[in-house]
Amino acid sequence: MLTITITDKVPFADGTPFADAGAYERITGRVDFRVDPKAPEQAAVTDIAFAPTGADGLVAFWADFSILRPVDPEKGSGKLFFDYGNRGNKRALQFFNDAPPSNDPHTLKDAGNGFLMRRGYTVAWLGWQGDLLPGDGRMLLDVPVATDGGKTLTGIARAEYIAVAPDTKVFPLSTLVSTRSNAAASLDTSKARLTRRRYAASARQEIGPDRWFFARLDRGGGVDNQGMENAVIPSDSHIYLPEGFEPGWIYELVYEAKDPRLLGLAHVAVRDFVSYLKSGEADAAGNPNPVKVGTAYAWGRSQTGRCIRDFLHLGFNDKGGARVFDGVMPHVAGAGKMWMNHRFANVVLLPGQEHENHFTPADRFPFNYAVSTDHFTGVSDGICKRPDTDPKVMHTDTSSEYWHRRASLVVTDSQGNDLPPPENVRVYLWASSQHFAAPAVTPAKGLAVEVINVVATSAFFRAVLEALDAWVSDGTPPPASRYPTRAAGTLVDVEEWRAAFPAIPGAMTPRGPSTLERLDFGPDIDRGIIANEPPVIIEGEAYPVRIPSVDEDGNEVPGVRAPMVVAPLATYTGWSVRHRGAGYGAMLGITGSTFQFPEDEDVRTQTRDPRPSILSRYGSPDGYVAAIRAAAEVLVAERLMLEEDVERTVAAASDWNSPRHDIRM
Repeated sequence: MLTITITDKVPFADGTPFADAGAYERITGRVDFRVDPKAPEQAAVTDIAFAPTGADGLVAFWADFSILRPVDPEKGSGKLFFDYGNRGNKRALQFFNDAPPSNDPHTLKDAGNGFLMRRGYTVAWLGWQGDLLPGDGRMLLDVPVATDGGKTLTGIARAEYIAVAPDTKVFPLSTLVSTRSNAAASLDTSKARLTRRRYAASARQEIGPDRWFFARLDRGGGVDNQGMENAVIPSDSHIYLPEGFEPGWIYELVYEAKDPRLLGLAHVAVRDFVSYLKSGEADAAGNPNPVKVGTAYAWGRSQTGRCIRDFLHLGFNDKGGARVFDGVMPHVAGAGKMWMNHRFANVVLLPGQEHENHFTPADRFPFNYAVSTDHFTGVSDGICKRPDTDPKVMHTDTSSEYWHRRASLVVTDSQGNDLPPPENVRVYLWASSQHFAAPAVTPAKGLAVEVINVVATSAFFRAVLEALDAWVSDGTPPPASRYPTRAAGTLVDVEEWRAAFPAIPGAMTPRGPSTLERLDFGPDIDRGIIANEPPVIIEGEAYPVRIPSVDEDGNEVPGVRAPMVVAPLATYTGWSVRHRGAGYGAMLGITGSTFQFPEDEDVRTQTRDPRPSILSRYGSPDGYVAAIRAAAEVLVAERLMLEEDVERTVAAASDWNSPRHDIRM
């Protein structure tokens, strides 16, 4: 059961009407949940048996919520768009409406191009991540701490720290200030183990217990003209290394933690909140339902795309036999699920990549939507295995997920053979684009050797939602899946890729995509309990991870190619490489790179670049714009771009697509 409390109601976008849906308003508040820990529908939540209960025998927890709704509900579409909110941050308006990022959307500027409102959607957010701390307007979920009959629960925990700046001496145990740490059960460092290594596969170097502390540094003004003072404060939630963390190196802490939170209640919160909104019924206190919707879609990107896959796999899309989400759009989730429904999980962390957090339980069988058998274990499983309540799925990945997040495992079996998705699923690769492709991008390098990938893909979000809505609403099938396959020769190993990738002057290429070793976390991992930290690598057993094939320019052949990839000004990759002093040579996070073509034949000859020059391809800026328009119109015909996005795409292509590119003619 749940109770809704509305704390604020304000006009949205200054009361501006959006097409037939009219004006919108924003309501915010809190949802209080109470659930039976013994009920079968909560059985999948790790440690639910250790949840504290009230006099009624129920577990209580609460979450923030926010809703944008038509002022006149009869003018709305009757459809709910649920944005999972990445790490507590609202993302949907940024990516679907091309709006600026904001956790407090209320102005006309925050509406962007108004797409979701013009379509009449009710847009909802709910705090679902139970280890976040308040700040910056993040949506919060507050869940209880598990105890064993009132006694403190303890267990093994592991965290990795990679400094990005010199003189970094303190980290929260969680690694990020936004996130609650799994507190140390003891401040005695001899009971923990701190190591460091240059790369994920390098040998660990011990850092003795006398060289570090469970502590933080405080800094403040002194007295008697002593200037600023520093103090070392014992803390069960921080690690302090006086000698400093060397940038780019991987520091790994294994320690005994205490007081695990019931983070798996996130799935219960989302399930019950969305089901309640769809029901139209009053809440447990008799308060009227704040919306009028009968269909619900969920969208999540990266962390929250994985959360959607986890939600489906664990069976939470079923509320009393009724389907919760009618359609879902997990974006850039790769082959992962969540590291959340585990004791002492850290939900905020990026999952396994080549360098960062390589050994995490986020990437474990099953990877596919279709049911298949893991040939290593003989276990058969799949994300979609409940046809009565499974939703329509539009799974989208970029090139980065194939390089960093093992996305090929979504469409292959455990031996690397093609495994098509089931009928209720479409899978699309957004070719030659990167993981975080904000509508507005400023080319930068950060810790990478090259400028990040600048391919624009926001138009795809709108097209995917339109196709999903038509599929759910009237049975119109969406465009066929478009992803690389072994049969077509477009899903290749790194040796095949390297033979085809052009010899771009000065370009440093990665060793290959992030591998996926078979890891042993202990016998109780499926119950959410991790015993082996770091996990034991099972020698000789690894899942084959492959990547999309490329053309003579180095741009990817399979998948949905954005106009900027069909008519390129550069080679756009899903990988980037760390610069010296930051893990040199390893792939960086989940970013891609842009390797600009030579402007003209003089530059091409001087640099000995094998790729044709920009002028030889297009002749003039007008020729480039014409090529972009032609590519956009083909995508419209294929229902992979909306007509309204053609002129936006063309306008962005003016002046050689500045400022995304630095073309100097």
